Amino acid sequence: MDFRHTTKGRRALSAVAITTGLLLTVSGCGGGGDGKSDKGTSTASAPAKSSSDGGSKEAESPESDTVLAEVKGENGLTLAITSAKRDGGGFVTVEGAVTNNTDSIWVAASWRGDERELSKNGASIAGASLIDQKGKKKYLILRDTSGRCLCTQFTGGVRQGATAQWFAQFPAPPEGTTKVSFQVGGMPPAAIEISEG
Repeated sequence: MDFRHTTKGRRALSAVAITTGLLLTVSGCGGGGDGKSDKGTSTASAPAKSSSDGGSKEAESPESDTVLAEVKGENGLTLAITSAKRDGGGFVTVEGAVTNNTDSIWVAASWRGDERELSKNGASIAGASLIDQKGKKKYLILRDTSGRCLCTQFTGGVRQGATAQWFAQFPAPPEGTTKVSFQVGGMPPAAIEISEG
């Protein structure tokens, strides 16, 4: 009889321990309740969702009429930057559009970057960087744990004469730094100003 009561007690303790472990795991994934983690996650995932359409109308926003910088290069490509916002999660999201004025489909091969870790990011803007001339720092694009960039992938390329929306996320420069240059591939650097998100 004592053995049966002991087994029931152990089962009850095991159930309590498992339940407590699950609750701690769930609350640990919630971002701590400070609002920063949740904000960063939703901001980071919103552009990624729209970029999978290859620049559909969903990716356009009212801010797309404002152009912070525009550069031309690489045989007729035009790169426009429409937004550069500092987010509460400690990163900067840069958005814009690329227009293919070349005589063939453009696949962004030179925009993916030279690092070995970026090899899984073909046809993307993974090689982009923000350069803080005053602070003498270069900020590389953010990546997830598997080495994929937090940026647009131009799946299937950009057809001749077409425009595709893009986004890229970087670590945020220090609070006082607002003027940086955006650089990708063989395009000339584009001077932009970071606004508060």
